[in-house]
Amino acid sequence: MNDHPIDFQRRKLLRYGCLGLGAMLTHSLFLFTPRPAHASNLAAVGPLQAPDANGVRLPKGFTSRIVARSGQNLFGYRWHAAPDGGATFTTDEGGWIYVSNSEMKNRRGGVGALRFDRNGTLIDAYSILKKTNLNCAGGPTPWQTWLSCEEIKRGSVWECDPFGQKPAQVRHALGRFKHEAVAVDTENKQLYLTEDEPDGCLYRYTPHTLTAAGHPDLEAGFLEVAEIQDDGTLRWHRLADPQATSLPTRKQIKQSSRFNGGEGIWFHQGTIYFTTKGDDRVWAYDTHQNHLKIIYEAARHATPILTGVDNIVANAAGELLVAEDNGDMQIVILSDNTIKPLLQLVGHNRSEVTGPAFSPDGSRLYFSSQRGKTGRHHNGMTFEITGPL
Repeated sequence: MNDHPIDFQRRKLLRYGCLGLGAMLTHSLFLFTPRPAHASNLAAVGPLQAPDANGVRLPKGFTSRIVARSGQNLFGYRWHAAPDGGATFTTDEGGWIYVSNSEMKNRRGGVGALRFDRNGTLIDAYSILKKTNLNCAGGPTPWQTWLSCEEIKRGSVWECDPFGQKPAQVRHALGRFKHEAVAVDTENKQLYLTEDEPDGCLYRYTPHTLTAAGHPDLEAGFLEVAEIQDDGTLRWHRLADPQATSLPTRKQIKQSSRFNGGEGIWFHQGTIYFTTKGDDRVWAYDTHQNHLKIIYEAARHATPILTGVDNIVANAAGELLVAEDNGDMQIVILSDNTIKPLLQLVGHNRSEVTGPAFSPDGSRLYFSSQRGKTGRHHNGMTFEITGPL
């Protein structure tokens, strides 16, 4: 009997990619992410304490505040419903901006922004994208823009200005499919994209040219889809029709490998990390060695700490934070021989944790509860965490 393609793919990666959990995290996850001497060590945080006044369980020494609620009027901008993927950007005055997607349909989606001064005081809020659909995750760029992904059939990627000065633009060359998230490989000047479909693909965009500032040109390039080889390396196939005018992108190349519900993606020092929700996995693709492996899989644990994997981000030390969609409503640390929660939302059982992003100096962490305690999109809450991050 023929192997089911997803089962066959799993066996190949377990054969060539997976070791015991401790070995996976020590020898695989951090093989390509050396720890800076000055970086904090999240793996050293203690156990979660009782919920604080905001309903957040945190380790000792951490505090939380709610910076925005869906529907709240902030400086003339009504904070959006269903806050999802997010990122931060530095301002010239030493402050920062946190952008957040709105995962609403029927052209009620978009992106909102919160602007903070150098002391962390909220000083402005505004929209940077309107009238789009199901803006789920996305990714920041090194040239200070936000790529917002539409999670709909033939969805687009919109490049947005976090400062609200320039209109958002559709980036057609990044394809039309059920976009989830995108990460920029700053070393090779390429972009990697996930697709939220049970039989989704992993995509890579390569520009034909660079801009005057040396960044990838997002309107002149080609899109490829990954095929996993027997030895764990990837073969990349160029798509003839990235706009999916006749056939969905994930079906254009028969050999392309399937990923069960692609979610968050992040680039750190030569490695692309991404998650797949359908099988609760975290993956690592070494761009130097062209090698893909599974570094976490919930099914391999009798009582897994991390389930419902979704958005992912890394700190300066290369420690991964994975947000849970449902699960235990936690943000979980994946580090050297460590899997432990950094925080947990209590009473948000019908929600999901979205948009984790560090402030530019790494001292604060932002994230949202997409549907709050009621389970309704119009009751989202956006938090800030401070402590020894």
